[in-house]
Amino acid sequence: MSLQVLEFSVIGVPAPGGSKRGFYNAKIKRVMIVDACARNKPWREAVRWAAIEAMKHAGIRTGQCFPLQGPIRLDVIFWMPRPKGHYRTGNHAGKLRENAPLYPVTKPDRTKLLRALEDALTDSGIWKDDTQVVSGDVSKRYTTREARADVVVYIQS
Repeated sequence: MSLQVLEFSVIGVPAPGGSKRGFYNAKIKRVMIVDACARNKPWREAVRWAAIEAMKHAGIRTGQCFPLQGPIRLDVIFWMPRPKGHYRTGNHAGKLRENAPLYPVTKPDRTKLLRALEDALTDSGIWKDDTQVVSGDVSKRYTTREARADVVVYIQS
């Protein structure tokens, strides 16, 4: 049995996480490690702020304490924008082509999208560490509306 704690959406095109690149900074004499994906930082910041707002709202409504303790279930749907090539042109502009795929089977993969989201949720203070996430459903889908991630967090019991 699970108790739903938070449900919120993060507006924006989901960005992957996990790939890192390192370089030596001679000025400070240290090895620096940064995300290889330039879109990762603004996406993680958007996730963090959406989660903080959801926690404020949930705290007022339910009095739930954060960070959450124990095992957590995380369900996420990543809504990706459809490429322009999926749409017809001319008299039928704006309509999907018959051969347009139902699901995004292109990069980024869902595990890297999830990694960036989980790291941002850790930064937001929802839980102590993303190792607490023990189950959940994760999917990628196309949307004709705004790109986003729909997130639901549960306490597993």
